[in-house]
Amino acid sequence: MSERKLSNSTALDPVTLAVLKGRLEQVADEMDATLYRSAFNPIIAEAHDACHGIYDGVSGDTLVQGKSGLPVFVGAMAFAVRAAAKAAATRGGMQDGDIWLFNDPYEGGTHANDFKLVRPFFRNGQLFCFLASAAHWHDVGGAVPGNYNPAATECWQEAVQIPPVRILRAGVLDEDVLAILRANTRLPDSLWGDLNGQLAALELGAKRLNGLLDEYGDAKVAQAMVELRSRAVRLMRSHIASLPDGCYSFEDLLDNDGVVDTPLTIALDMTVKGDRLTLDFSRTSAQCAGPVNISKATAVAACYVALKHVFPDVPANAGVLDAVDFIIPDRLVISAERPRPVGGYTETILRMIDVIFSATALADPKRAVAHAYGTINALSIAGHRTDEKRKGQRWVMFSFFGGGHGGHSDADGLSHSNAPISTATIPPLEILEAAYPVRFTQWALRANSGGDGQHRGGLGAVYEIELLEESAEAFIFGERGKASPKGIAGGQPALPNVFEYENEGVWKTPPMVSKMLGIRLKKGERVRLQTPGGGGWGKPSDRSAEARAKDIEAAYVSKEKS
Repeated sequence: MSERKLSNSTALDPVTLAVLKGRLEQVADEMDATLYRSAFNPIIAEAHDACHGIYDGVSGDTLVQGKSGLPVFVGAMAFAVRAAAKAAATRGGMQDGDIWLFNDPYEGGTHANDFKLVRPFFRNGQLFCFLASAAHWHDVGGAVPGNYNPAATECWQEAVQIPPVRILRAGVLDEDVLAILRANTRLPDSLWGDLNGQLAALELGAKRLNGLLDEYGDAKVAQAMVELRSRAVRLMRSHIASLPDGCYSFEDLLDNDGVVDTPLTIALDMTVKGDRLTLDFSRTSAQCAGPVNISKATAVAACYVALKHVFPDVPANAGVLDAVDFIIPDRLVISAERPRPVGGYTETILRMIDVIFSATALADPKRAVAHAYGTINALSIAGHRTDEKRKGQRWVMFSFFGGGHGGHSDADGLSHSNAPISTATIPPLEILEAAYPVRFTQWALRANSGGDGQHRGGLGAVYEIELLEESAEAFIFGERGKASPKGIAGGQPALPNVFEYENEGVWKTPPMVSKMLGIRLKKGERVRLQTPGGGGWGKPSDRSAEARAKDIEAAYVSKEKS
């Protein structure tokens, strides 16, 4: 589909455009649902750490995304589609029934756990668009089970690196590629199930899109895609123009990179000029030794997510970024180059979102939300089964955890929610306990953790996990252990992140605060996470006495802290 050929077409009537918008989104939603219902891995099946979308056949830009997929994936997948198309151009081109697979984070964004599958969609022998799927696979090699290696100094220590390759060629599975994938994981059955789920999702997406095109015609559907992008551009320009012209600067810190215990700066100079926005990250720290680096593709995707939070009514497609200029010099911590490790990308993009929120608050506090808890606390616990039935079987529990969201101009922040990079859900403890030899001895709100303000930050959580097997190793990759989530418009910061583990009856904390590998646990020993709350919005003196009384009654805030 070519945007240039359709730009002068007569506009669709509003009803038809709305119907086609809903139908296209339904294609992506059904792809999401297919994968969630068929994946073997709880991080996909329960937490929904995946996404699907429709992408332009010429530029690779985002046209449509599902409502339940991770927004940061949708932004990054445009780069993934272009990477697959580039690979195909040098290796025989694309044909109907091909599906390209890869996890290269420097080309397709995010990190090596996230496998991207790209399917060229043909109509009458011509490329019409791309369908794409991204999903977090449970384990793909590397030094640490689950792949969040806080001490990695190069990408190969994090996971196997797969460039764009055909997993299906004209509809036929490439068994050689599959053999390589299965040989590079601790959990081959999980990998096989997740791959099949993604392949099935793309097959269903192609079937549903063909049905839609048969019903409405290729030209009308293609025109709707162009008009939806145009509407997003116009709405974004209108929102930007409503902000006062000026330069708004803000910076925040990452605790460390997991290798050197020195804070790293994420700095933004945001310029509003008429109906255009410039995001200049030039003052950000240089790329670092440890795995909090991200690629430039991931950085742009993070900005897409942040702007969608600030301007939520803008349609979710590439038009969100058409009115935005980026200044991201090479070799920063947000534009790292191979082989710098990028496995902890989640922590850095959360900080990018925070600085965009805070810079926006300087222009218009009512537009912005105070900082959310700012870390997914990626935790792996891994070992071998010792019972007779499964003796020696490898097990790897990987999960992420929630915290508080920031207050905003209308209300307090959400408590125990998921990170603003995604629409994923925190895996239920019942699922984790059923799948792995662990017991949750605490799963509770963390009192006093939200920042004070006219609108209080939401509460973080306390998670305590006991090992039921004879022995295991734990690995933690978190942030916000030093630099707490900030409030805006006079709001107060939240409490910081705290991770502890038990050895021989003594509770200990990591030297890098929230990052550590190889924590040896014995049966009955525990790990404990106390996650941050969200920052407060507005001056604490403006909070009503009634609201403070309710906080105390609900035990959200202790009496002495109120």
